[in-house]
Amino acid sequence: MEALRELRVGFIGAGRMAGAVARGILQAGEVQPVNIFASAPSNTNLDKFKSFGCRTTHCNLDVLKNCTLVFLSTKPHILPLVLQEVAPAVTPKHIVVSMAAGITLKTLEELLPAGTKVLRIMPNLPCVVQSGAIMLARGTCAGEPEAALLKRLLSNCGLCEEGPESYIDSHTGLSGSGVAYAYLFSEALAEGAVKMGMPAAMANKIAAQTLLGAARMILETGEHPAVLRSAVCTPGGTTIRALHELEKGALRATVMNAVEAATSWAREMGKR
Repeated sequence: MEALRELRVGFIGAGRMAGAVARGILQAGEVQPVNIFASAPSNTNLDKFKSFGCRTTHCNLDVLKNCTLVFLSTKPHILPLVLQEVAPAVTPKHIVVSMAAGITLKTLEELLPAGTKVLRIMPNLPCVVQSGAIMLARGTCAGEPEAALLKRLLSNCGLCEEGPESYIDSHTGLSGSGVAYAYLFSEALAEGAVKMGMPAAMANKIAAQTLLGAARMILETGEHPAVLRSAVCTPGGTTIRALHELEKGALRATVMNAVEAATSWAREMGKR
């Protein structure tokens, strides 16, 4: 495996998530900006990469010619056409990583030359602030060295977990879409405090910090959320009364249904 200082990383597609992943890779300090290439049809998104000190182009083939590790970060409906364009330039040295929702490893491998080392990742929006959650799955020709390299590169983007490809749809329902569930809950928390007299700006800030602190306690203590929740509930106290109201509204069942609905739709997209 190449030394990371010499590794050349490419992005075909330069949208928000591609920029977030590139920023995380650069902040890890092992890949040089001059060794990151990005392609897109216009300069609208490429300007962000230029601000990082990366090289940019309007030609997708330039990325393949200059890079070993290539992220496919176009919109899903565009990706098959992009793959038809770049497939002749893909060689055994390339590692191809798709970030496109709904495009399976089987489809990627069918559209690329036989034996291509292909992986899929599904990042979520907080990768923009290096606090993301990423699921990684390997294709049939990608081994431990390729997965280890990718995990190392993505380490500064947030949590990166590996699993079978079937987990990617569940990850979409849990974490990709789950960011929106958290925003909705944070909004509701803040509005409850506003209802009780707290200024909105202060309530929003405290609600966000509350969610951040709760998440860090789960990750850093390793405790099950139910254990931590029980620790907050003193007998006859305020929290148990509040939780009773949430249970009346079937909060847990509703959230589980939301994850199921998003996962099911992600699976449906993969069949199209």
